[in-house]
Amino acid sequence: MIVVNLISYILVLLGGINWGLYGIFNFNLVSFIFQGDRTAGAIAVYVIIAIAALWLLLSSLVNGGAVRVFGHRSRERE
Repeated sequence: MIVVNLISYILVLLGGINWGLYGIFNFNLVSFIFQGDRTAGAIAVYVIIAIAALWLLLSSLVNGGAVRVFGHRSRERE
């Protein structure tokens, strides 16, 4: 589950960067890469980013507000 959380964070960050580019410069990176807003590739990317955002939201609700990205390390005392 930690790997899924990390991938979700990366996807949501990329989605946020795309929104920032669109808001500031009126440049949609996903549309530029896939040559259109409503192409199959662009729609797939938008859906994957939306699923990643929902995953992070639901994951934090289930885990009491915390989303783990790194594994738990136990410290051994000497």
